Amino acid sequence: MQNQVYTFFIFILNGLLIGILFDTFRILRKSFKFSNIITNLQDIIFWILSGLILIYSIFEFTDGELRLYIFLGILLGFIAYLLIFSKIYIKVCVDIILVIKKILYYTLILPIEFILKTFKKLIFNPIKNIIMIFFRKMSNPINKSIKKVKKCIVSNKNSQEKKDFA
Repeated sequence: MQNQVYTFFIFILNGLLIGILFDTFRILRKSFKFSNIITNLQDIIFWILSGLILIYSIFEFTDGELRLYIFLGILLGFIAYLLIFSKIYIKVCVDIILVIKKILYYTLILPIEFILKTFKKLIFNPIKNIIMIFFRKMSNPINKSIKKVKKCIVSNKNSQEKKDFA
């Protein structure tokens, strides 16, 4: 009987652990944008990890015997976690993720953005301007030739129309 009470509490802890795992994946989904494929992969990982935890516990603490109180302990632990600890765990984890995101932003992303903007101003924009000036100079004689051809076509068309009216 004492062994069954001990095992019951072990499986309550398993339910708590599965609740933490469940919320961890929920937090990741809310904090970062993932594609549907990654979300499905996370679901598979959650179920595999939950299954491994339960299989390990069942074989370690009950020698592979399945009893009703095992499932009741898991359910009780999971529900207790959701009702008591879930909000606190989510709040703490989200706050930690926000701090990490800010640290990464100010230490990695902001300097990289600064370097890229500086590179663009000092290197890319002058090269772009030189290329644009070159193409304008190259296109100027071509534009003059096109205008001459248009003018010639229009004048020929006008003279043809005058002949048609006469």
